[in-house]
Formats: sequence, C-alpha cells, structure tokens
Amino acid sequence: MLKLTGVNKDLRGFCIKDISFTVEDGDYFILLGPSGAGKSILLETIAGLLRSDSGTIELGGREITKLPIQQRKVGLVFQDHAIFPHMKVRKNLAYAQHGLPHEEIKNKIAGLSSKLGIEDLLERYPSSLSGGELQRVALARTMIQEPEILLLDEPLSSMDSQLKTEIRALLRQIHRAGQTIMHVTHDYEEALSLGNRIAVMDHGSILQSGTPDEVFHHPRNGFVAHFIGIRNFIPARIIMYGGLPFAETPGGMKIRLGSVQENLKGFVMIRGEDIVLSAAALDSSASNVFEGKVEEIIATPNGFDICVNAGEKLHALITGISRNKLGIKEGIQIWLNFKATAVKFIEE
Repeated sequence: MLKLTGVNKDLRGFCIKDISFTVEDGDYFILLGPSGAGKSILLETIAGLLRSDSGTIELGGREITKLPIQQRKVGLVFQDHAIFPHMKVRKNLAYAQHGLPHEEIKNKIAGLSSKLGIEDLLERYPSSLSGGELQRVALARTMIQEPEILLLDEPLSSMDSQLKTEIRALLRQIHRAGQTIMHVTHDYEEALSLGNRIAVMDHGSILQSGTPDEVFHHPRNGFVAHFIGIRNFIPARIIMYGGLPFAETPGGMKIRLGSVQENLKGFVMIRGEDIVLSAAALDSSASNVFEGKVEEIIATPNGFDICVNAGEKLHALITGISRNKLGIKEGIQIWLNFKATAVKFIEE
C-alpha cells in the first residue's frame, strides 16, 4: 500500500500542496489532470527523484519519505522510455539487475520477456524498435526490479489509437497478474478504461478522488465536471414552485430537481447521455421538457454532441441513427427531455 499524507513540494513558482491519498495493494490508480497540474512532479516525488518539503510517504508499511530512489521499491517508467541507446535490449534488462548471479539474471529476463512479448527484441538496439516495442521494453526494464508499485508517466501520450489499444491491453494484463500501478494521464477516456481508482489533480492539488463511478458521475466541482467531459454544468439557485424544488438558471430555465433544500446556490449538472431529443414534447415520465434551437453539431467517437439553446446551452449526446431519424441540423427547433433524477445539484 502507498500512502501519502500532507505532502508538499515548492519548486519556486509552482508547488504541490497538501497531497494525501492511498493506493491500496492491487489498485490501478489513475492520477488525472491537465498539463501543468503537477502530476509528474508528484510522481517524481513519490519515486524519490525529488525530495518533498513536508509530509510523509509510506510504502508497504514503511516510511520512504527520505530514502533514495534505489531503496524505495518503486518502479518509474518515464514518458520518453529512458532506454540506454548503446545497449541491446537484453543488456538494458540485465543492467537493472547488476550484482545478481548471471544465471538468475538470465532466467528473469527469459520469464519477463515472454510475459511481455519481447523475446524477439532481446538482441536488437533501441533505435530499431517501434514506439510500442520501446514501451514494452521500458516496462520490462522497470518490472524486472520487482517494484511494489509501478509508476507510469503518460505512457500512452504519443501513440496512435491502434498502439494505445495494444498497450492498454498489456497494462491490464500486468495489473491482473497482481501488479499495483499508479498511472499519470490527461486523458479521461484512458482513465475510465484502465483505473479502478481515480484522483483528479489541478494546480498542484487533489480536487477529488474515488472510484470511476464516483468521480465521473458525481463530480464535486465545475473543474472536475468540465475536465471529464460533462458539458452541462450551469450556475443556478434553488426555488420552490408549487411545493416542488427547481433550479433557476441565469438564462431563466427552471429545471425540476429531486429532493433538495431551498435557498441554496450552486450548479446543476446533467450528463449529455441523459437528455433525450425529440421532434415534439414527449408524453413520458420526463419532468423537464424544453424547446430550443440547435446551434451546433459536433462529431464524437460515439456519435454526436448536439448543442441546443433553450435559455441555456445544453449538450445532448445521441447516435448517428438518432440524428438521421430526427433530421437534426443546425438552426432547427428541437425538444429536450430529461428526468429530475438525471439532474444533480452541487452546492456552491
């Protein structure tokens, strides 16, 4: 188990502040945030390349805060792989095991290279390897040291989609075999596809942590919501109308909510996939029905993001089939339908 408590590091112009979280044994822990959030600095602090100014870092029940990197039992895979270019792959792996008996090193290289599918690469130089092959070698060179936790710094950032799919599958395989992993990324789709725990970081601070369901379906603030792709995040205040709670927005929309206290200020959040579009108001259980004008249509990997102005700009996610069936194009009038239970109110 990796445990950080109140970790701070000031780098004269940027600092990580009061970082506390736990990575349990067997976790695939994702540290998610935009460029410049401090993710790599935190990773290097955990690894021992940087020394924290205050706070404690524990691994496996022992404090490692002041230990040098070689005594921490962590494995750090850099974004640029950091493979020795003048050594063949086999020697790169053996170098990490300097001091062990030759036969033991040979057996460890054979077992790990088979596990990671790099047997055919052992006698090649790094300059002859593809990006995916280099990533496998970088993982092997780190894993041969048998770290308690594997730290990955943006391991998929420079890969095309096909290669990303291949390396994701490899990382899942490594995790299923029992390796605890902490993975830094700015890609929320990557976070969803790999992590069982996620922490969102910005400006040197952890803003929220939890399971993917907790973070992606129940973001605590506007930054988290926008960063993970929830576009319907609107300022509002609670009013009572006919004894029922509504969120009134600056644009004059009154959005029906579930049970909530009166006189609160905050934000309403609605996931795009929870909004149903229709050519006319639906006779359904949806308690929020609004008419608006289609202002923008944006293609996404899973269909289309339809931006509708109904007093506030709301984004609905629909399939290509639904778009064609409804004849949706910019400038037409369309109806939005969503349930009160689909609306989350976050207090300011």
